[in-house]
Formats: sequence, structure tokens, C-alpha cells
Amino acid sequence: MLKAELRRTALSRRQALPESEVAQRSRQLREQLFSHFEVARWKWLHVFLPIPQQHEPDTWQIIRWVWERELPVQLAVPVVQADGVSLRHYHLTPGTALVNNRWGIPEPVGAGEVEPAQLDAVLIPLLAFDENGHRVGYGKGFYDRFLLECRPDVLRIGLSLEPPVPKITDAWSGDVPLSACVTPSGVWQFGR
Repeated sequence: MLKAELRRTALSRRQALPESEVAQRSRQLREQLFSHFEVARWKWLHVFLPIPQQHEPDTWQIIRWVWERELPVQLAVPVVQADGVSLRHYHLTPGTALVNNRWGIPEPVGAGEVEPAQLDAVLIPLLAFDENGHRVGYGKGFYDRFLLECRPDVLRIGLSLEPPVPKITDAWSGDVPLSACVTPSGVWQFGR
């Protein structure tokens, strides 16, 4: 399936999900993540903050889990820069102030910057992924550029409300593949 077609159909399916279904699948994603990965062994976990109107996975369930259990992992979140093409990353704590940007994405205010090389794992937003670890996002390339700044051994973990499609036919060499993808029903490992 081509990325553009997959992007349209996946976004349409996700938008049709009731909020209660997004919440339930997000809870299942959290359960899968913490049962398949030793999150407490990581020093830094990068997590995106969800855009509720896009019915993205509710990563606040993961964030609160870390904080409530006082896990030793530190959290970092992305902020889109004024150039509209790059991300910077900031420390997220229970006391971090947040404001919504022009796209409705919460961003930290006054938090310390985190360098991509510090990260042990990155949770990646996506619309769809395939059985080979290729992914389809919103098409802006933010995460492809960002992931190239990370260490080669960083875990690139997608969060998907849906199972994979068999194959994305127009994946190209500039696409940074996933190490794994967490779905409500299980985890796909890609051995990278």
C-alpha cells in the first residue's frame, strides 16, 4: 500500500474511533509497553504528547505510570521549532508547566533541554506501520530527521492503535525504521 493512501485511510479509521475506544487501546498500549520493555533500566525515555483531536494514543497514561511508580527513568518531550521543520527536546516532570502550541500540542515552558544523544528509547507517533518496521506518520519528516540525531542504539518504538499492514510499498532509504511497535494486542519486534 502507498503511504499517501495508507495515511488517508488510517487517519479516517482513527478519527472514527470513539474517545472511549482510544482510551481503552491507550491503556492496552501502556500495559504492552511495560510488560515487554524494561523501562526502569532506561535513563531517558522520549515520549510525544498526544493531540486529542487527532485521536492519538494517550501517552499521558504512560507518563503518569512512570511518575506514580517513581520509576528512575527521566522523560523528554518534543517541541516543534519556529522553522517548522525541526524539533528540540525538553525534560518533562510533574511540575513542568505546559502550553498548547498552534496545533494544539502541549509544550513545556521553562524546562531544561535534552540532547537526542542522551535518549535510550523514543516512543514514536504514527498512523500506520508494516510488518517490516516501516511507518507512516503525518508526512512532515520530523521524526526521520530527529531519529538520525539519536545514538545508533536508541530504541525506536512506535505506538499504534492498529495492527500492521503487510507492506508499505513506497518506503525509501531516508525513512528511519522502527526497532519495535507496540499495539494494543502485542509488540512487533524488528531486530534493528
